[in-house]
Amino acid sequence: MRRPLALAAALALALSFPAHAEVLIGVAGPMSGKLAWTGTQLKRGAEMAVAQINAAGGVLGEQVRLIVADDFCDPQQAVAAARKLVADRAVFVVGHYCSGASIPASKIYAAAGVLQISPSSTNPTLTEQGHANVFRVCSRDDAQGLKAGNYLADHWGTKKVAILHDDTTYGKGLAEETKKQLNKRGVTEAIYQSYEPGKDDYSAEIADLQTAGIAVLYLGGYHTEAALMVRAARERAFPVQVISGDDTATEAFGLIAGPAAEGTLFTFVADPRRNAEAAEVVERFRAENFEPDSWTLHSYGAAEVWAQAARKAGSLEPHKVIAALRNHAFETVLGRIDFDEKGDLTVQNWVWYVWKGGEYVPLE
Repeated sequence: MRRPLALAAALALALSFPAHAEVLIGVAGPMSGKLAWTGTQLKRGAEMAVAQINAAGGVLGEQVRLIVADDFCDPQQAVAAARKLVADRAVFVVGHYCSGASIPASKIYAAAGVLQISPSSTNPTLTEQGHANVFRVCSRDDAQGLKAGNYLADHWGTKKVAILHDDTTYGKGLAEETKKQLNKRGVTEAIYQSYEPGKDDYSAEIADLQTAGIAVLYLGGYHTEAALMVRAARERAFPVQVISGDDTATEAFGLIAGPAAEGTLFTFVADPRRNAEAAEVVERFRAENFEPDSWTLHSYGAAEVWAQAARKAGSLEPHKVIAALRNHAFETVLGRIDFDEKGDLTVQNWVWYVWKGGEYVPLE
């Protein structure tokens, strides 16, 4: 059963809004470091949403101002970023990107009564904690791992499978969910181990897999390391099939991997750029020479949902907005959004993609 927002925190936050003041919201993610490409997507998505909201008259007559926080995809930095956003009186936060950042940050927002909607944190723990103020507009890793485990069993059940992860909340969690389903299907992986993230070269790890006769490698981790691994495999003429998760859905993977990206498989949510509801917004991004791939439109959609919920609630007070989120459906660039009692999407939708000709496309 959900715990209600702390009354004192909610009232204090509500009383902090002077009449006719601008409304402050935050976007938090890795704005620097190896995942800065993704942080830029979150920032651009939120910026575009705020611009569109303000152009349409704001929210309940108030203009919206965006505050950007850099969490470096690091748990401690995420807590610091969350505290800063709370201190700045943000009423709502789009973020964080990494599950390992979102989960500790969520405790800060919960204590302060600040609404958090993650566009991209997929680890189940985020919404299993029972915080009433936490939502996400992406699907969960237990559903993603189920799809990946079944695919491995169906297509490589008689071959040698390796599962590697980077030991992060996201990477390890996704690898464990995939392994769990693979094992349920009666297939035991030949190798299950972690690798050190942040290295410049993974040729030694790939050489070990080649020596072991691995046919398919499942990677639980981020796109930077995945790209370096597929490059190392192709440089050794090692025809291992590389499969990974949703973080592979970014142009940065293709830029790092180069031609070696070809044929890499991964799961990602249904690409919102293909939604009719998103066509106008996608064109606005492209007019600015920015391709809204990966989680850009999810960041936009998170802000869009908040604005719609505030209008339905007739209030900017977080506990009233949260009630509206639970009691209404929302039409967004991501399509129709309904939340369950945990703050998750009622429909989990993972799709297979393949890197082909320098871009990722749905697997036929």
